[in-house]
Amino acid sequence: MSRIVLITGGAGFIGSHLADELITNGYRVRVLDRLIDQVHSKEERPDYLHPNVEFIPGDICDANAVRYACFGVDVVCHLAARVGVGQSMYDIVNYTKTNNVGTAVLLEELMQRPVSKLLVASSMSIYGEGLYRRTDGALRVGRERSLEQLKQGDWEVRDVDGQSLQPVPTPESKVPTLASVYALSKYDQERLCLIAGRAYHIPTVALRFFNAYGPRQALSNPYTGVLAIFASRLLNDKPPMIYEDGRQQRDFVHVNDLVRGCRLAIETPQAADEVFNIGSGEPHTILEIARRMAAVMDKSHIEPEVTGKYRVGDIRHCFADITKARQLLQYEPQISLQTGMAQLSEWLEGQVAVDQVAQANNELEKRGLTV
Repeated sequence: MSRIVLITGGAGFIGSHLADELITNGYRVRVLDRLIDQVHSKEERPDYLHPNVEFIPGDICDANAVRYACFGVDVVCHLAARVGVGQSMYDIVNYTKTNNVGTAVLLEELMQRPVSKLLVASSMSIYGEGLYRRTDGALRVGRERSLEQLKQGDWEVRDVDGQSLQPVPTPESKVPTLASVYALSKYDQERLCLIAGRAYHIPTVALRFFNAYGPRQALSNPYTGVLAIFASRLLNDKPPMIYEDGRQQRDFVHVNDLVRGCRLAIETPQAADEVFNIGSGEPHTILEIARRMAAVMDKSHIEPEVTGKYRVGDIRHCFADITKARQLLQYEPQISLQTGMAQLSEWLEGQVAVDQVAQANNELEKRGLTV
């Protein structure tokens, strides 16, 4: 008999793709999702959700809904969370409630009815700045940039003596630097699950997702992934808006690669009690991504708008060292950025996006969260 997997937040972008991946590989899938309007255009089961998914509408903070959803499951993939660095800096109660309290509600249920595997979605945001190297080869943890430095348009991370540092891939061993409410809440989710998992003998794995992209991202959510935000602007013939100088580096991983990493973590016994980066292992600048997105959408004439502003909670560079996932999970990214963006462009044809990026930026500026 196939195992039953519960995916919390499973009607969303990553969760729905994870459901596809698991069903294709012989699992039965149940989804618990609240369908918040910031992510979903209507409060009913999304059309893209696999027809074999057992869908339960419900809030991760509702103990009764969680108890009902957990009944009879073998594996739990905990993806339910509020996402977005900028919004977390002023919507603190909702982020803390959903991410921290919601995780606690789930864990109290699993104390009573342990499962054979618990997987929790963590985030690259917990690293803050990634890992860096001095010109003499010594590795350094990136220091938080001062407000004075940022106001001068000096964007790069420097050593204590002012020397500019070169970003290198960030491994799981890098000590977290929590630069936003979102990052703090994701780290809490990760640690809560690992602590409870060890205490109650539930094999638990934390996956630190890097910048996922692909079909089904919420195009009208101004706090979603950067590629979806850029696509939303371009669909409305508006330029992608970029903070700082656009040369900050990130790791973009196709959602199909990411969810395969999730399945491998479920299926690998040696993954228990471990933390893994799930990314592409390749850095790209935000400016490059904006231009490539415009090119695949045949809108190269729309140049990105580089604002020269800083957003509180943002970091300069962070991209994944995926050596550990390669070795223990046999994880290997298979979809190149070029191929993935072409697929995304095909999905975007016919999509409608309500562009709320300017409104979101104004909200941050009004609250003093941009410089």
